[in-house]
Amino acid sequence: MINIGYGNYINGNKVLAIVRPDAAPTKRMVQFARDKGQCIDATGGRKCKSVIVTGGMQIVLSALLPETVAKRCNSFVDDENAVSEDDTL
Repeated sequence: MINIGYGNYINGNKVLAIVRPDAAPTKRMVQFARDKGQCIDATGGRKCKSVIVTGGMQIVLSALLPETVAKRCNSFVDDENAVSEDDTL
């Protein structure tokens, strides 16, 4: 699980993309997901700074910068790889 801020976590295996919310295509994607009921707002009432796209085509909004979420996601992947390498020994 990856901490996406303020006590919210997502499954790191499901993350496809982490993008900034400022671009017009991203705003349209978020609005489309909200209309379909596939948008999860995990900002805790704060400004959205990153949009996380998951494998189930759900959108998760986070108040953390994309760089911060990406670092946490990368450390999750590194931890997962270390565990699988330990299992093969």
